[in-house]
Amino acid sequence: MEILTQLFGEGENQTALQMSARAVVIFIITLILLRIAGRRSFGMKSPFDNIIVILLGAILSRAVVGASEFVPTIASATVIAVLHRLGAWLGALNLRFGALIKGQKIVLFEKGKLRHDNMRRALISESDLYASLRNDMHVESFEKIESAYMENNGQISFVRKVEE
Repeated sequence: MEILTQLFGEGENQTALQMSARAVVIFIITLILLRIAGRRSFGMKSPFDNIIVILLGAILSRAVVGASEFVPTIASATVIAVLHRLGAWLGALNLRFGALIKGQKIVLFEKGKLRHDNMRRALISESDLYASLRNDMHVESFEKIESAYMENNGQISFVRKVEE
């Protein structure tokens, strides 16, 4: 036990080497937890997925600096990773539950008209939508656009009209 205390320190008073050793261990544990949480935890970037990033960072940093006990910190981080995985799995099985935790797309433009009511709900201005149109589609008008959506991850996507 003495060797572990020398290597990792105790409490909040650690040397740079001890804190670095803790950081290495937490890094490896975090990789394992992200594997448990699933690939979507960093791929989708929806609010549901961002929660795990924020919480794991906040919880696991406490173990690095010694602000909390090591084992309870790892246990709580594991619970967060498992909850994320369970939520994603349930959301994939049940569309209503998925929409509840992951959100839904919001129609911003369809049938040749801007949907101002939905734009207000999405907190996006007309100039923001036009900026996205220019950046993503490299056009200045909606003439060749069938529809536009704010996706559940906050990105705006456009669907081109099918040319006949």
